[in-house]
Amino acid sequence: MSRLRIFDETQPQSPLAVLDDHDRISAELGKVGVRFEQWEASQPIAPGASQDEVIAAYRSDIDRLMSQEGYQSVDVISLKPDHPDRATLRQKFLSEHTHSEDEVRFFVAGAGQFTLHIDGKVYDVLCEQGDLIGVPDGTRHWFDMSESPYFVAIRLFTNKDGWVANFTGETIAEQFPRMIPHDSARAS
Repeated sequence: MSRLRIFDETQPQSPLAVLDDHDRISAELGKVGVRFEQWEASQPIAPGASQDEVIAAYRSDIDRLMSQEGYQSVDVISLKPDHPDRATLRQKFLSEHTHSEDEVRFFVAGAGQFTLHIDGKVYDVLCEQGDLIGVPDGTRHWFDMSESPYFVAIRLFTNKDGWVANFTGETIAEQFPRMIPHDSARAS
């Protein structure tokens, strides 16, 4: 189940609010300019489907966002718990950073945790299958896929070459909860 925890940036042990209703999560994130939607596939997706098959299943929503926001390209990324570089890949985005363009991810399967640092608050968003999150360019955030990552995600870009992490040098991400493995996250 998707979840939003909101913290004061100085109180990582005590959330100010915990939401698990998608409409309430979407409304709360919308207040700070973050897009949060749920999508449904227009056709079944078989395990191991190709990138083209995954994109085709969500083509109408992808086209809508590309038209609304000017995104120019789309791809699919997937990661499983047995990936040999999972620890390195996880570490890559665990520190607070920004991007010069929006970070848009739709979770076809699995889960990931986006944590946003906005106006003195920390918004910890557990995204699961069916969730789309759009983090505006320049937003301080970090991403965790857990020690045992599992996700398939569609990514939309204005310019793939411009999607580079600009690290803030702040240590705030180390103070807040990390993502628990997907199976455990589902049980909580």
